[in-house]
Amino acid sequence: GPPGAGFYAAGMPAGPMVPPVQNQPPGNAAIWMPAPPPPLCCPPGLEYLTQIDQILIHQQIELLEIITGFETNNKYEIKNTLGQRVYFAAEDTDFCTRNCCGPARPFTIHILDNLGREVIRLQRPLRCSSCCFPCCLQELEVQAPPGTPVGYVVQNWHLCLPKFTIQDENRTDILKIIGPCVVCSCCEDINFEVKSVDETLPVGRISKQWTGFVKEAFTDADNFGITFPMDLDVKMKAVMLGACFLIDFMFFEHGADNKQRTGVWQ
Repeated sequence: GPPGAGFYAAGMPAGPMVPPVQNQPPGNAAIWMPAPPPPLCCPPGLEYLTQIDQILIHQQIELLEIITGFETNNKYEIKNTLGQRVYFAAEDTDFCTRNCCGPARPFTIHILDNLGREVIRLQRPLRCSSCCFPCCLQELEVQAPPGTPVGYVVQNWHLCLPKFTIQDENRTDILKIIGPCVVCSCCEDINFEVKSVDETLPVGRISKQWTGFVKEAFTDADNFGITFPMDLDVKMKAVMLGACFLIDFMFFEHGADNKQRTGVWQ
């Protein structure tokens, strides 16, 4: 191989050898994914996404929320398939917004890398949560780095299917996301298919993973998996990540009555 090429086990991406992250926490603390060298034209912090084609998102269980019933800020671990943490995401909303607006609340989510730097920011404005109002449907802006929009997730009106469009920073349609008619299941994953703009070619998938009866019944902490092509534009990978958070809040975040929506109408 070329000079300096690393030796990798099966399933690991080829490329130059990357030194491990220094000062990793001991014991059972999270192990971070080593930072690869940033490619050209890649927003800082998104270089992690260039070497993976799948992301796992694990929402942390909040004991205070279970005990008191009051909604707390959501926190998520974002990992690769090896279990290494790629990012950490934290919601930033106030108490009144969380507990008055429930899952429909506007939010800002800060996504941090292993150095604690905010590399992605997700902003969701307050919009209608029912398809009865097609002129004011859900939308999410993805910024990378914070303050620089790289794409948007826009809900599309449909009679029975959850449908979204992924747009770039110029509001050009790039991909479509199509969910099932009934966003509710037992003992199986719920898949939102990512397709080309004309909805003919499969591109990837956002899956809400089944986590077991106890966790599903008593918490709103969800697990998701996102798959996309390795060579997909890294900005669109970040927007797909943002789409996953929007889908989580819309369909899998329990409301004040501890029930979740089952479709675009309810």
